[in-house]
Formats: sequence, structure tokens, C-alpha cells
Amino acid sequence: MGVGYWGQDGFGVRLEWGREGVETLGATCAVLVIVDVLSFSTTVDLVLSRGGRARPLTWRADARLPRPAAIGDSPGLTDLPSPNGATLTTKAKETGATVLVGCLRNADAVAEAANELAGTGAIGIIAAGERWGVSQGPLRPCVEDHLGAGAIVTALSRTKSPEAALASAAYQATDVERALTECSSGRELIGKGHGADIPLAAALNVSTTVPILKTDLLEQL
Repeated sequence: MGVGYWGQDGFGVRLEWGREGVETLGATCAVLVIVDVLSFSTTVDLVLSRGGRARPLTWRADARLPRPAAIGDSPGLTDLPSPNGATLTTKAKETGATVLVGCLRNADAVAEAANELAGTGAIGIIAAGERWGVSQGPLRPCVEDHLGAGAIVTALSRTKSPEAALASAAYQATDVERALTECSSGRELIGKGHGADIPLAAALNVSTTVPILKTDLLEQL
């Protein structure tokens, strides 16, 4: 798909979904922010806020993403494979844009950093979503990523595309923790015994960590 109309030209803050969104907005945005609330972006924030670094890895069938609730006090260098956030982060690097990782925990801090780093360029918010076939297949937009993206958009004072403005409106009108608990992704985590991840992911602006991709590692800005 060419950029054309789909690049949301003329707006300072833009929003799209998944790898197609990375390709489209990466062609015209100075900064891309990857948002995968359950759970890649949340895990990245926890690792970095506790003094570690994170290595995003493209998904493999035998890979396992560490659970946010299991991140220790001194995580060191942590490999983070995931079919959504980590894979999109590595793909975003190819666009030449500055790549940040955001979530509900660090929304304001990431927005402030993105604003400074973008200068006069545009900021592209990438809501990760997920694939119905795990790593392939049609995109499934996710409630939690729309809300996380909306939190970051809300903190930005630049002109917003309709796609970005809608995410902001949804975020401002929603009981976020309840939505994360009751949405399909949250119910899946609870069913698999990972319900403790949800309050960590829903905690709004408790972190000032700004993960930035430097070469192949996510580090604190």
C-alpha cells in the first residue's frame, strides 16, 4: 500500500495499526512510538525503569515473552521476543525514524520526549494490535493498544489526525483498568494465570522511563 492519503499528511500526530502502519507512517514521520500494552511495551518499561536494557526480537514459535509481573529488581539485559510489539520495533528501525516504546505507565513521559525529538516533523503512534494467526494473518485491533495510544496522543498538543483524535477521545472516556480487565486480551491473560500483569499495565503515568531504540537495544533516553 502506498502512502498517498493513508499517511495522514498535514497532522502533527498520526496513528495507525500494526506492521502496515509502521510502513506507512514510517515513510513520513520523524518519530514512531510502538504501543503494545499487553504486554511488550509494559514489560519494556518495567525492565528499563529497574535499570535494565531490553533487546526486542522478532517472534519465533518457541519464544516466550517474560511476564511483566515476573520482572525482577535487577533485570540486566533482557531478551523480549513478541509477535507484535517487539517485531514492530525491529521493523520500525528500518524506516529511519527515531523509535520509542510507549504504554499507559509512561504515556506522558514518552509524549514529551517524542515532541522534543520530532522537532518540526510528525509523530506516528503505532498501536500494535495482534494477528489472528499469532504472527501472520489479518490484524485484530486491540482495546488496550487503542487506549495506550490514546493516552500518548492526549498528552501531545500538536494537531491530531482523526485517527489519533479518536484514540484520544476513547482513552478519556474509558475506565482503563476495567477495560483492560474485561477486554478479550485481558480475559486471555487471566485465563492463562497472568492476571497480575493487568494492574501493572493499567497503572497510568507511574513511570518517567522513555525507552528509545539504539542500534538493536531499547535503553532509557
